[in-house]
Amino acid sequence: MSFDTDILIAGGGLNGPALALALAQAGFDVTVVDARPAPARAAGNFDGRGYALALASKRLLEAIGVWDHVADHAEPMRDIKVSDGRAGEGPAPFFLHFDHREIEEGPMGFMVEDRFLYRAFMSAMEAAPTITLISGTEVTGQTVDASGVTVTLSDTTTHRARLLVGCDGRQTGVGKRAAIKRTGWGYGQTALVCAIKHERPHNGVAHQFFMPPGPLAILPLPGNMSSIVWSENDATAAAIHALSDDDYMAVLRPRFGDFLGEIELTGNRFTYPLSLSVANEFIAERVALVGDAAHGLHPIAGQGLNAGLRDVAALAEVLSAAQERGEDFASALVLARYQEWRRFDTATLVAATDLTNKLFSNDNPLLRAARDVGMGLIGSMPGLRRTFMREAAGLNGELPKLMR
Repeated sequence: MSFDTDILIAGGGLNGPALALALAQAGFDVTVVDARPAPARAAGNFDGRGYALALASKRLLEAIGVWDHVADHAEPMRDIKVSDGRAGEGPAPFFLHFDHREIEEGPMGFMVEDRFLYRAFMSAMEAAPTITLISGTEVTGQTVDASGVTVTLSDTTTHRARLLVGCDGRQTGVGKRAAIKRTGWGYGQTALVCAIKHERPHNGVAHQFFMPPGPLAILPLPGNMSSIVWSENDATAAAIHALSDDDYMAVLRPRFGDFLGEIELTGNRFTYPLSLSVANEFIAERVALVGDAAHGLHPIAGQGLNAGLRDVAALAEVLSAAQERGEDFASALVLARYQEWRRFDTATLVAATDLTNKLFSNDNPLLRAARDVGMGLIGSMPGLRRTFMREAAGLNGELPKLMR
């Protein structure tokens, strides 16, 4: 039976294009189906959304020919400061300071706006002759047989592929149609996301300030600007989001503090409900899940996209190696290698983010004392501190070749 493409990817956000580029480099014909019209998103102006890319993720983008298109818009995160406290009271005396000079590889990560990443992926895919992008439609059906999968799109067209990859988010239609169940729960928290301008330079320092309702992340963008990811309980977040811009900033200022001088809102404001949602299986017959379709995490460590890009690098390596050996790269045996590789790493990350959120998002005095002492101890032990820094940079564990 003939095939329209080797691999069809459902989802054109960031993980989908990254996987397409990695697979195209390995010699596969790839089709990406994106429900959103590409030109509209690619033409977007500044809206405040950005991503913290770990150093390992930056290496992947270099390997697939994307980094050069975003390098001029990337802000290195040279230091990370982690503290605990209450709004308006300032941080506790014990805190963590991760200085990039303590590891040989350089900055632990980079902040890049969504619009620049997306444009870079679009440009790279357009230049790749073995990638076909289908925009403005979505996968609505899939039928698997012994040799491949037939995919139906919302425009009624059908496409035949050897493998279907779901990069279509936590509500993954690919995963649901493959009867893959999920495990998870809500945190009762909502993230308030925006960008601010500030009077003083941030010097490439990222801040994570833990407060009883949830963490406040202050992430450096180019110039005197920072991206804010601020978690509150659902009801409080809804009330804050409904405020005018001036009143919104009046709530943020005591939480933010004055260490960067005067601050003002720039761009749009967003909210995202926070939950954990992990697929019980990352694979099914001729189906694989990547990114949020496989594991939707709490953003407390900013590892959501980085975990997805590690999926991308691992799956591309597994499929490429199988193809070189003459195996059916979409067989259950080959896909099981991908799942085995990514399962433990994902489980460890899920446990770490879940436990950290539960440990810090409360006002229990005993827990407050314990975590403050814990941060002080980590900060005083260079070896342990370096381990945490390398974890933040995505350098620990079994790294795929594209991330080395």
